[in-house]
Amino acid sequence: MSSFLHQRSLPSTLSYFREPSSPRSSALAQKHSSIFGRAGLLVLLAVLVVLGVFMPWSEMREGAFWSTRPALTKWRDYTLAQAVSVVAKNGTVIVCAVSQPYLPFLNNWLISIARQKHHEKVLVIAEDYATLYKVNERWPGHAVLVPPAPDAQTAHKFGSQGFFNFTSRRPRHLLDILELGYNVMYNDVDMVWLADPFPYLEGKHDVYFTDDMAAPKPLDHSHDLPPPGKKGRTYICSCMIFLRPTVGAKLVMKKWIEELQAQPWTKAKKANDQPAFNWALMKTSGQVDLYLLPQKAFPTGGLYFKNQTWVQETKGMHVIIHNNYITGFEKKIKRFKDFRLWLVDDSANESPLGRL
Repeated sequence: MSSFLHQRSLPSTLSYFREPSSPRSSALAQKHSSIFGRAGLLVLLAVLVVLGVFMPWSEMREGAFWSTRPALTKWRDYTLAQAVSVVAKNGTVIVCAVSQPYLPFLNNWLISIARQKHHEKVLVIAEDYATLYKVNERWPGHAVLVPPAPDAQTAHKFGSQGFFNFTSRRPRHLLDILELGYNVMYNDVDMVWLADPFPYLEGKHDVYFTDDMAAPKPLDHSHDLPPPGKKGRTYICSCMIFLRPTVGAKLVMKKWIEELQAQPWTKAKKANDQPAFNWALMKTSGQVDLYLLPQKAFPTGGLYFKNQTWVQETKGMHVIIHNNYITGFEKKIKRFKDFRLWLVDDSANESPLGRL
């Protein structure tokens, strides 16, 4: 009690030893206090802006606030072998590779696959941590990141070095899955399934693929590798591939990797992964059992979206539609919408990811 009284009386005791303050000193004190108050508020505001804007942005770059969500960090150590063993059904896995800007396309593609009852065998190869965490948060175990993660923060334009870096990882992923002993189907996510493609994977061929030419073929066209075009190579699409874990399929993937290494991206020659895939097919065709899927079921975008006469003639035969022969994120979405193939607006509840 005496201590409390002493503390309360101390300020009044000290006041006797202070010099009387002059009007000038009081004014200066008020001025300094006013300046400090304004400066302090500005500093505080700046700190709040940094904390509220830049830190969330930087955290999103590392995977949607992963540093504050420890339950998600376990996926950093999730391996391709573990992921494939979790999602594969009957020895088969369906694979896509996605970076964060393409999550809406991933969801659209997943809805179409779910309608064919094959979504449970889908594995998303995430090309950034944001995608890895987002998919596994909504759909645990269905995304894996194979390090190192490329710079995939933006939607890379076709023909850019970023696009090349992104797509050139594909044959390595596919080869690794084949080495694990699984059948693997690869799709780009700018595709939509209209029917089940698996009945078309008849026989025991090593590699199945689609033609990227827009010219209509006879409905009963050959399933052999087509002849080379004007550039001395075939025009097979590298965006829809089915592989069996055979010596032949592995040989094609290894050759694809070699061709990519031999034809790197440069400003003068803006390469992409597809020519290398075609050279790989041509150089191994005598050693590998190859199978060209029917165009009527797997048309390229240059045919399906631009030749309505052919679309009507083949109505009811289409299985997977590829939204290629057009570049640009928004342009692809618009074209899907124009053809009533953009499903996420009205049917997001059908996706295992829900509405993103």
